Amino acid sequence: MSTLAKQIEQLNQELSSQLPKEVLEAFGKSIQDLKTMKIEENSIQVGDQMPEFLLSNALGKIISSKEFLNNGKIILAFYRGSWCPYCNLELKFLQDNLSRIKEKGAALIAISPQNPDHSLSMVQKNDLEFEVLTDTDNHFAEQLGITFKLQDFVLPYYHKLGINLSDFNKNNGNILPVPAVLVVDENRVVTYKFLDVNYMNRLDVEELIKVL
Repeated sequence: MSTLAKQIEQLNQELSSQLPKEVLEAFGKSIQDLKTMKIEENSIQVGDQMPEFLLSNALGKIISSKEFLNNGKIILAFYRGSWCPYCNLELKFLQDNLSRIKEKGAALIAISPQNPDHSLSMVQKNDLEFEVLTDTDNHFAEQLGITFKLQDFVLPYYHKLGINLSDFNKNNGNILPVPAVLVVDENRVVTYKFLDVNYMNRLDVEELIKVL
């Protein structure tokens, strides 16, 4: 079991002991419902060409995919938001392995629909040294087919936990990306894909390093 997997297992145990049973059941139902949507099969696949993007970073600067791909491969890590403890664990773990990623000639980019202000706070809190971009209204993620609408039955439980997506994302759509990691080569071709609608499951970083 990888270090990240161990950290997630520990987080699962903590949340299971802290959260009411009805909350855990609602979250589990939400995941099962997402599995019926077959997002894995219907989203961008290995061998497909990624659309270009222009997205704002945490400081408000517009970042171009073309600019990055001129220098080599990119890794796109889509996360739900800084409110998601699983996403934070994954991003911290990627940061811990950033030097290994760079040694392979790849650049790491994290993408979420949350407002740049929230991204900046997360970057500063976790000392992230890679670009963290805002995909406003999930336009880019929707092109890749990796978005979903958070179900109405689970929204009240998010609110009870203090997670108000309209505050984070500056809209009322309740649309989120499925946590996903893509490796894209200089020709915009996807060479590796990890996607799981169960947000508790995250990629094996060692596997990612091997495919770079």
